[in-house]
Amino acid sequence: MPKKPWGGRFKKVTHKLVDKYTSSIDFDKRLYGEDIEGSIAHAKMLGKQGIISKQESQQIVKALEEIRGEIEKGKFPYREKLEDIHLNIEKRLIEKIGEIGGKLHTARSRNDQVVLDERLYLRREVGEILSLIKDLARAFLDLAEKNIDVIMPAYTHLQRAQPILLSHHLLAYFEMLKRDRERYIDCLKRVNIMTLGAGAVAGTSFPIDRDYVADLLNFPQVTRNSVDTVSDRDFILEFISTSAILIMHLSRLSEELILWSSKEFDFVDLGDEFTTGSSIMPQKRNPDVPELIRGKTGRVYGNLMALLAIMKGLPLSYNRDLQEDKEPMFDTADTVKSSLHVLSEMMKHIKYKSENMRKALSKGFATATDLSDYLTRKGTPFRKAHEVTGKIVRYAEEKERELIQLNISELKMFSSLFEGDVFDHITIEGSISSKKSYGGTAKENVLKMIQECQKELAKW
Repeated sequence: MPKKPWGGRFKKVTHKLVDKYTSSIDFDKRLYGEDIEGSIAHAKMLGKQGIISKQESQQIVKALEEIRGEIEKGKFPYREKLEDIHLNIEKRLIEKIGEIGGKLHTARSRNDQVVLDERLYLRREVGEILSLIKDLARAFLDLAEKNIDVIMPAYTHLQRAQPILLSHHLLAYFEMLKRDRERYIDCLKRVNIMTLGAGAVAGTSFPIDRDYVADLLNFPQVTRNSVDTVSDRDFILEFISTSAILIMHLSRLSEELILWSSKEFDFVDLGDEFTTGSSIMPQKRNPDVPELIRGKTGRVYGNLMALLAIMKGLPLSYNRDLQEDKEPMFDTADTVKSSLHVLSEMMKHIKYKSENMRKALSKGFATATDLSDYLTRKGTPFRKAHEVTGKIVRYAEEKERELIQLNISELKMFSSLFEGDVFDHITIEGSISSKKSYGGTAKENVLKMIQECQKELAKW
């Protein structure tokens, strides 16, 4: 039976149920790479500072690298009774090089060790997520270029609102991803801080060099307060919070794709590669990928709530409750990365049905605002113009005709300001081309937006 590293204080062995209940090795073994990386840096610092001999430091580093190889080859003997990845690696180190291995833990605690591992892990994960965000943003830009002349109805309250270019709609998601990227980069500032040296809670009496360890691990700074260092999980909360906003954006897109791929809309073809069938209904082609993204969004929200609930009642500093921070962190990173990856690939295969989108604008009085704007430019106060247009819409509805199907005599029944040129303003193309305000849907604007976004993307 493995001896507990902290067993000197106790007369009786830990109950087997406690061993099982408190063990985290099943999930925190994912941190083996980070744990070994941090331990190698710590060992080198101990040797540099003369806390252990340089020869001992070199022996420890060599053995840790061998242990990493064992783990990667699937030959490492994980032991549940040793609780976590830290003690499992330390035990194996001692087995390989004897008591010298026990010197590695000098001037550190699992409390500052685990939070270092988590920061190293998140730093890598954020880097991968940023790369995946770039891939998805590029997919939106490619689609915007490809579909620059496709016209669709914009929606408010899920009701047809005004005509816009599909490209303009797609670029809205680029803006969301841009903000997501900025949030992750800002989050990384608070992730990328080195924790070793805080010890269990009070620091250490050994002459350590924290800045040297930070340099070895490529951290720009070290934590300032040992109490806060071992009890802080804000950086994980911020990561999950940022991820929750990102996946909310993916869920909104997914909801649109689900609606648009239905026969009721029939705006988009998701392709055979990214849809599935029914076990009983042969005709079905189901949008399972966006549905699952929409569903997995709830998991990320749950992870955020779980960690907030864990943290809300913890007195300073370290408490064992903090062991529960890892699974929400791991699950969030996995969920976000897989969702971004599959969505990026799906968007490369998607096909928009331009005729159906255009047809959806044939009913619903989508250019009514343009009619109001026409009267406003003629000198009618906008509120009055809005009222007049509302009456025209009601009249057209009763006649079962669209605005463009009314004649000038009918329009003059509501205002003498109408002239023949009004029909140039209330066509679908006329409506879109008139929206030249910065950020508007006019084609010349959208083309400039695409160019701006391409330049931004090249710097990501």
